[in-house]
This record gives sequence, structure tokens and C-alpha cells, in this order.
Amino acid sequence: MSDTKIGITLFTLRDFVKTSKDIADTLKKVKAIGYEHIQLSALGDIDAKELADMIHSEELHVCATHVGFDRLQDELDAVIEEHRLWGCKNIAIPSMPRPYWDMDGGFSKFAEEASEVALNLQAAGMTLSYHNHHTELIHVGDRIGLNILIEDSDPALCFEIDTYWIQYGGGDPTVWIAKVKDRCPIIHFKDLAVVGREQVMAEIGEGNMNWPGIVTSCEAANAQWYVVEQDTCAGDPFDSAAISCRNMQAMGL
Repeated sequence: MSDTKIGITLFTLRDFVKTSKDIADTLKKVKAIGYEHIQLSALGDIDAKELADMIHSEELHVCATHVGFDRLQDELDAVIEEHRLWGCKNIAIPSMPRPYWDMDGGFSKFAEEASEVALNLQAAGMTLSYHNHHTELIHVGDRIGLNILIEDSDPALCFEIDTYWIQYGGGDPTVWIAKVKDRCPIIHFKDLAVVGREQVMAEIGEGNMNWPGIVTSCEAANAQWYVVEQDTCAGDPFDSAAISCRNMQAMGL
């Protein structure tokens, strides 16, 4: 396995991973672009063993996945076995389920319950992270929601800081990455550009994000993987994935 930290989440290519054939074709294209590490997300229905065989045949490494919180609570043993098949140690929750947003003390409650899952995964040799959007920067009383999740959770719970959503929400990615030092195996790299009057997602290095500062912050926080996630692309998502890969390599990553 290469020592590169660069990966890509298949969520970026979600329209091309709906069937087994789609997935096989997309894995080949991802490898040809130059990625060696992938995050599994938004895949169509596929047997875990079949998927493992596809991944291994392309000599790709699964650095992380996204798994819904309900499944982590209800089917944790099955999730662990799947990840062992894939050779993956890092699992992330893509977002906080709606019920927690609607209840008083929901951020603290989620921090407590996610910590329980994180501790169980830690015992199995795996990590659990939480992936933020801009909405976690909401003020809840005199605290910010994402701070509540960080401060009220067990250190076993990690955080998959998404650089774009932090910036979009008015935060500084370097500051938030520093807050989760040693608790951030995966960082989502996503650039922000201004088109007309709108803030939009862009390929890494094609927007206005402070990448030298972000990379330095990631290194100081001991992040292990820099995973490209571009939810929306102006053109072909594979072209966007290739641009991000080239630009990250040019940064020396």
C-alpha cells in the first residue's frame, strides 16, 4: 500500500456506483486516475464479499466508509464483519439523524450515544468519526453545536472535519481541525469557489480555500487521510476527481 494520504469518497461518483457493474467500472477508473485509497459511500446494493473482491482486484485500499447511525446501533456486529472483509478500520457517520436536532439537549444526547458505539468499535480495533456540515455551527445556547459534540463525547469518538462545510458555515477549517487533534483520522477535502454571487463546490486547488494552512493543520492534528469529496461538479465528476488528484499531488501530498 502506498504511503500517500490522498483518497476519494465514492459519494462524489454516486451516480456511477448503482449496480455491481457500475461499481466495478468506477473502481477501475478511480485507480486509473491515480487514487489508491477510497471511502465507500452511496453505493447501490452489492454483496460485501463481492465488493471486497472488486476492491482487492484493483489493489485499492478502503481508508474509510460512511454508515448510517441507525445501522451502527442496530447491526454493529455485521458492520464490523463487513469492514474486516474490506480491510477498513475507519467508519464515519455522514450526519446526525433528524430526531436529535429536534430534541432539547439533542447534541449532547447524540454525543453520548455515538460515544457508546465508538467505544465498541475501538474495542474491535476500529474508529468512529462524525462528519459535519455547516449546520453543526449553529449556536445552541452559549455553545456551538459542533463544540458540544466534541466536548461532550468520549475521546474515542473522532471527527471527519469537512473543510468546505466549515468554511461555508463561517468557520475556519484550520481552527476546527486543531480542535480535534488526535481525533481526526479522516479529513474531507472540498474546495469553495465563488461563481457570480454564489459559493459553490470546486476541485481542490481551484477555489479560494487556504490549502497550505489546512494541510499544516492536518499534519499537526495527526490526520491520516485526506479524502476528496465534491458533492456537485460543474462537469464530469471523473474529470473533477482527476483535477483534485493532480492538484493535491502538486501540493506534495
